[in-house]
Amino acid sequence: MDLEAVRAALRAQKPDLLLEQPEGQWLDAKKKPYELREPRAVEELAKDVCAFANGGGGVLVLGIGTRVVDDVEILDRFIPVERASVDRDQIRKLIRAHITPAPRGISVEWSGDQQGCRVLYIDIPVQQAGILFVVAAPVGKPGAPRTDTVAVPVREADGTHWLARTEIQRLLSAGVAASGMPTAETLSRLLHEAVTHSASEPAAVRVGQGLPEWEREMREAYEELAGAGLGAPVGEAYRHEAAVLQDLGPARVGEAGWVLCVAPPRPPVVVAAPVWQAILTAGRSDVGGDPLAAVGYPVLPGAGEGGRPWVVTADAVRVDLEGGRWGAGRLVRSQTGGWRWEPAVRFSLEQTRSARRWTSQVPPPQLRLRALVTLPWTDASVLEITKARRQHLEQQLPFSALAGAVTLLSQRRGGSLPAARWQAGPHDNSLHTASYTSVIAAPDGRPAVTAAAMITLPGVTDSAVVSCADVLAEDAAAWAAALGGHQCVPLGFEEVQDVLFHAWETAAELLPAVFGDPAVRRWAAPPTTELRLSAERYDDSGVTPALASFVDFGRLGPGGRGSRQEMAVTITAEPSMRRAERQDVMRRAVVHMAQAFGYVHAEAGLL
Repeated sequence: MDLEAVRAALRAQKPDLLLEQPEGQWLDAKKKPYELREPRAVEELAKDVCAFANGGGGVLVLGIGTRVVDDVEILDRFIPVERASVDRDQIRKLIRAHITPAPRGISVEWSGDQQGCRVLYIDIPVQQAGILFVVAAPVGKPGAPRTDTVAVPVREADGTHWLARTEIQRLLSAGVAASGMPTAETLSRLLHEAVTHSASEPAAVRVGQGLPEWEREMREAYEELAGAGLGAPVGEAYRHEAAVLQDLGPARVGEAGWVLCVAPPRPPVVVAAPVWQAILTAGRSDVGGDPLAAVGYPVLPGAGEGGRPWVVTADAVRVDLEGGRWGAGRLVRSQTGGWRWEPAVRFSLEQTRSARRWTSQVPPPQLRLRALVTLPWTDASVLEITKARRQHLEQQLPFSALAGAVTLLSQRRGGSLPAARWQAGPHDNSLHTASYTSVIAAPDGRPAVTAAAMITLPGVTDSAVVSCADVLAEDAAAWAAALGGHQCVPLGFEEVQDVLFHAWETAAELLPAVFGDPAVRRWAAPPTTELRLSAERYDDSGVTPALASFVDFGRLGPGGRGSRQEMAVTITAEPSMRRAERQDVMRRAVVHMAQAFGYVHAEAGLL
């Protein structure tokens, strides 16, 4: 295969065609991605890319091991690259920052959809003739690239080497012979011009350069927003999925730079570099490893397709985002200056993976009212429940919203059965899990109503923290006996709403606090809450009664299917919210659920 055939195979998502190919002048393979937290790895990345730029172009493939045959490295086997381990935007920026001049047209892409043969490749096209690309002499230490040293990497056969000092001296001598030896006065003038140029003159790169088909639109957006303090481009424009981007410098020294983003059908936007970095940071923990593909691009609230270009300044406190896998959301700045991604509120009937957790009790309850919150925190693997936080939870549960909801159910029936005594179990309790229940029993000891609160860190089947609050109507007859003969079922639908609301509040606010302050954690995916109603216990004939046997759905209006055993709705929203906001979201969620399950006349005003 020649270079173009290799490029075609990678673009066609067929990296397996590269196996058994030898490394050479234009092909190099690495077992794993560059560890960009290490200064030496960053220098190695710049060296490898710069060498291909000096040698007529080539392809770096990351995720393929080699074997040696007659002193030649042969591409031999896949060592799949995890998307979450790679930030392609960071790679592009490091290449532009560490190579002088920045090579044009560099692309950093994935190839291979299957987990077993996924690779990352860096394609370096042939560069303009007569340009020598250089890097700073490597030092292996953190910090910006040095500006007072020069090293020249070159590609020779299947290896990358440094151009010898004698060769650099020969090239300099050839330049001196062609243009004459500069005098001390000439060197001083050139140095002054270089400093002045770097501080105030526009860069040679044009707005939109590198993407001719987008250059006009990007230039028009740039010119319309230039008054916001935009500087000149600091590198060529580049693609990211459906968007085109270009890094811009500041208009004045000491100010922040910008990123020009064009992602149709949204209007073009220029984002201050610190805010753009916050967007990337918010999505960096996505399992796909592509921050922008996760959280999406800035969108002007209320704007339709097209529209005039707009700007997000460095002092912005909120940025709305859409177009990513996470769905619509927003980046919100806290009072301390940090940023946090929050999902826009939306509803679905998609069942979460943990919907059936903690439901194995025998016998099952007649009716379960459940709020289950999924919290995909990025740092979940290092969390644990300390003794002090567990004790605090135990002290709070008798006074929790969940306990209050259970107590209110009995008070509405003329009794007083508070959920005041809580005990550990019946599920696991450890550094990573908590399970507590409060059981209200009939005089003969039969369980009547149970309140349960559970939370657990990720396990084998879960990738997120899961928090759950249940109210179980264990046995209607036992409940009636506990209340002195009062009828207990069916529950009014307003009672069901009230229980679900307080269960949600407990699962979203109280339980997550056993792992510390939830507000300081970043998301690896959108958080969700699932509200469920389910009839679960078989009667004597082996049939599970319908929900309507335990819940009066009259308030929802006509419709629905009387034989249904369960109903549920999943809410994608920030778990922590003000009570008034939670009440509003709750009503909207219940209406969505009711209409989806056949109560087409349900509306928020009825709830």
